[in-house]
Parts: sequence; structure tokens; C-alpha cells
Amino acid sequence: MAVKNQIAKQEQKPKFSAVISSDGYKRLINNTLGTPQRAARFVTAITSAVSTNPALSECEPATIVSAGLLGEGLNLSPSPQLGQYYLVPFNDRKNGRKVAQFQLGYKGYIQLAIRSGQYKKLNVLPIKEGELVSFNPLDEDIEVNLIENEAERENAPTIGYYAMFEYTNGFKKAIYWSKAKMESHAEKYSMGYKARKGYTFWEKDFDAMACKTMLRQLISKWGIMSIEMQKALENDMGVINTNGSVDYVDTPTEDEPTVEATAAVVEEPVEVSVEEIPPEQAPADEFADLMNG
Repeated sequence: MAVKNQIAKQEQKPKFSAVISSDGYKRLINNTLGTPQRAARFVTAITSAVSTNPALSECEPATIVSAGLLGEGLNLSPSPQLGQYYLVPFNDRKNGRKVAQFQLGYKGYIQLAIRSGQYKKLNVLPIKEGELVSFNPLDEDIEVNLIENEAERENAPTIGYYAMFEYTNGFKKAIYWSKAKMESHAEKYSMGYKARKGYTFWEKDFDAMACKTMLRQLISKWGIMSIEMQKALENDMGVINTNGSVDYVDTPTEDEPTVEATAAVVEEPVEVSVEEIPPEQAPADEFADLMNG
């Protein structure tokens, strides 16, 4: 009987495409984004993201839209192929609801950093077994012998992670973490990974999450932070509520992502220069009050 009731409830639930096309959401999105063209593009992108991940259709629409509007306000794309940010469905058992979490990808960090106009170079790279010769944390010099064969390098075990930036004025900063240090970090800050239940991005693509962590550590501690970057950092891994508050669901509670949220995030480490990404101006996204209306 319980299963039948659940199925009936799901059948009665309107599709997200219908919800986001309602007058209230149309008004919210148009008022937030400012132009009909941008609003239409946003609706198409978010609807596509939901349609490719069925678990998102079960989440509260307000959390999907608010996370999406944050990403749009930062001029980032929810496309998994671009890897800039993700909408991740979570079971919020504490509050008896399913919600969408905003997760910034490491390519999103690169985009936001480059737009500041301060960075000449950004690089993050997993270091494979046999490649590291030395890393001196005092002068931050690294010596490596990279495996030349791409297939061989891809299949080699990862032993650590390296990240660096160089400002346009010549200032440089670099960090190196061992795989063991990254494991400890993941267990401390992701309860899902610590439990090893198989649903977290850490378990699906540890190196991609590690690259994101390296950039976050590097930029948040030593990098120049634009307003957009600060906003992204404050909301990363959070569920954005209608009143503008943020809940961080991957904490020591029973909150956990749905099984469908486990699609692997495949992101290749890249090195970029300031010329590769044109600067964009991200408008403020004041959607909290409108959402309540």
C-alpha cells in the first residue's frame, strides 16, 4: 500500500518543465535575470539538466531554481560537459524533503579566477606514481618526471596533487598535497565519503574532487578573491533556501544524496591563460524575496 501511495503521489506531481513555466516562476526568473532572452536560455538549460537526471525532478523546485539562478548569476553553465557547476539531488531526511545542492566544479573555480583579470596562469594536476622527484614547501619548487604515454599515465596510481597560480604582476604560489592528506581531508569534510556508501563524487571521481579542493585551498588562502568568487565559495556544497539562507547538507547528519546523483564527474586537469577566457560581468541575483512571492 505504501508503495502504491508513493507511485500515485509521483504520478500526480507536475513535471519540472511545467512548474518552471508557471506564472510565478516566469515572473521570478524574468525579474531576476532582466531580459527575456537570458530568462529563456536559463529555463532551457535548467530544464535540460533536470531531464537528464531524473532524481532532480523529485527535488523541491525552489531549490533547483535558486541553485540555478546562483550559477546563472555567476555566468556559469550547469552542463556536465563543461564541469563548471552541478545541481546535485539530496535526501534531506532531517526535514523530510528532497533538495538540489549547488556544487561548484573546479573548472568553475578557474573561470571565476581568470575573470578577475589578476591571474596569468592557473594549473592543477594529479601527480602519478613514479613522477614526483621532490617538492620543497619553502620555495615551492617542484620537480617531476611526467609519464609521457597518456594511456599509461591515466592508469597509473595517483600519489598526490599539485596546484599553482601566477599573477599578472609575477607573484606565484604553489601547493602540493599527498594522496594520504587528501584522503584525510575528504573524510573530515564529507560524511558520505567517510561512510563509504558509494554515492559521493569523492568515490566516483576522487581525482576531480581533489583538484577542486586544491584550487579552493590555493585561491581562498592566497588568491585574489572577486565578489563572484566569494559568493561561489560561500554557497558551494549548499542548498539555497527561499529566504536566501544556505544549508550545508553533507554534514554529520542523516542527510545524503540520492542514488541517481552518483554520475561520475569527469574533469581533465587543465592549464589556462588569461587570454583563453573572456571576462564577463555577473549581475547580482536577488531572488530570495521573489521566491517567497
